[in-house]
Amino acid sequence: MKRQYFTFVIILLISTIQAQNKDFNLVIGTYTNSCESNGIYLYNFNSETGDFSYENSSSAVVNPSYLSVSTDNKFIYSVNENGDKSYVSAFSYKANKATVAPLNKQETKGADPCYLINDEKNIITANYSGGSITVLEKNNDGSIGEIKQLVQHHGKGVNASRQEGPHVHMVQFSPDKKFVLATDLGTDQVFTYAYDANAKETPLKFVDSMKVAAGSGPRHLTFNDDGKYLYLVHELDGALTVYSHNEGQLKKIQTTSILTKGFKGKFTAAAIAIAPNGKFLYVTNRGEANTISTFEILKNGKLKSKGEVSTLGDGPRSFAIDPTGNYLLVAHQYSNNVVVFKRDIITGALTDTGKRIELCAPVCLVFTEQ
Repeated sequence: MKRQYFTFVIILLISTIQAQNKDFNLVIGTYTNSCESNGIYLYNFNSETGDFSYENSSSAVVNPSYLSVSTDNKFIYSVNENGDKSYVSAFSYKANKATVAPLNKQETKGADPCYLINDEKNIITANYSGGSITVLEKNNDGSIGEIKQLVQHHGKGVNASRQEGPHVHMVQFSPDKKFVLATDLGTDQVFTYAYDANAKETPLKFVDSMKVAAGSGPRHLTFNDDGKYLYLVHELDGALTVYSHNEGQLKKIQTTSILTKGFKGKFTAAAIAIAPNGKFLYVTNRGEANTISTFEILKNGKLKSKGEVSTLGDGPRSFAIDPTGNYLLVAHQYSNNVVVFKRDIITGALTDTGKRIELCAPVCLVFTEQ
């Protein structure tokens, strides 16, 4: 009887392991104005081997440089950076077939949107050149409705060439969805807005703005899972700042850097993300650096540097970690490829697999279930 029970348990364990999904869709957004590209590409990615295969692409889309997938995995939303003619697009997404089909598009009324988020009710864009935030209604069929709100920022910074006016670079929900935070590279501020998804006219209400170091250029931020800590990377000076977070209020607890001591070259910090197990944080740096830095997240939320490695390409604007945490993929805007790194889950270390996805100007990577 015991032997039969043991055999049953072994079979059950094997079945469970086999049933786990090891393949994901990798959705890639690209720039389309520098080389030949349809815009959005879909690949199958195996999280055990790091192997991938091309599945499909969108029809021609203008500069879908940032993508956001709906929580039900049925729709993809993209910004379309095109100066004063910029807009945001909606696509139906059949994950099991790896297909995207256009639904509709709407103007953002803010030039060059570079980031967007979505929930059940709204799509929210960060408009870089426009220095503004746009909230658009989401229709029941997943398409994009009318603009609910346009929030305009004002001011400038000390860097005359990069901070001549407001440049909203990112919008992000707090983990509890009570707030939306926005980084403004042009004015060296992080804005906090109270968020009411169901509001018809003003979903965002100003709560606070926090000044950061003059000329630092706050770019992207990320929260840890429980929302107690926020990590902010600054594009212009390479600083990486840790804040405690409580109900939309931020308090600085640490400032470090992604720059190697003594580095004198040109650089612009780019993307930031935390690994699925919450133990490591990664940040990319462009320009003459072209590196990705690894930091261990300590129990008190502070960071401990674990070094950096070359991203093995030019312009690592974005990266993504697969849902299992086994691989980290870096998208290079200028060398036109995605480099696949193996990630050590225990140490956080990255090792080149030699595998490359070659395509025009990849700048956004998103993993989804199939």
